[in-house]
Amino acid sequence: QVQLVESGGGSVQAGDSLRLSCATSGRTFSNSAMGWFRQAPGKERDFVAAISWGSKRTVYTDPVKGRFTISRDSAKNMVYLQMNSLKPEDTAVYYCAARQTTNYDGVYALASTYPNWGQGTQVTVSQ
Repeated sequence: QVQLVESGGGSVQAGDSLRLSCATSGRTFSNSAMGWFRQAPGKERDFVAAISWGSKRTVYTDPVKGRFTISRDSAKNMVYLQMNSLKPEDTAVYYCAARQTTNYDGVYALASTYPNWGQGTQVTVSQ
């Protein structure tokens, strides 16, 4: 099983940047696809970005394309979400998720397919 701990959230103004980090532990990170999701108050948990086991493929939800970048450092067992040009509608709790896979290039946007989750980190963007 993979344990996940997010960090890097905070309160910023519109237009600012944040980098979220997800520290992973466990022997299975190297064959896990990773994802970032977010949940705003009163709303469902939504997909933000995902990266394949081999780091060659990434996918983003449309509202964050061109502003957010997901990456991973397998040597450090870390996953990152660089968020630029933040908007108030990006305000949410952000969650890191992991799923083991045999598909080296697989990317997954469905939350229900991820069995491992972190506790979340709050991102608040004000006007």
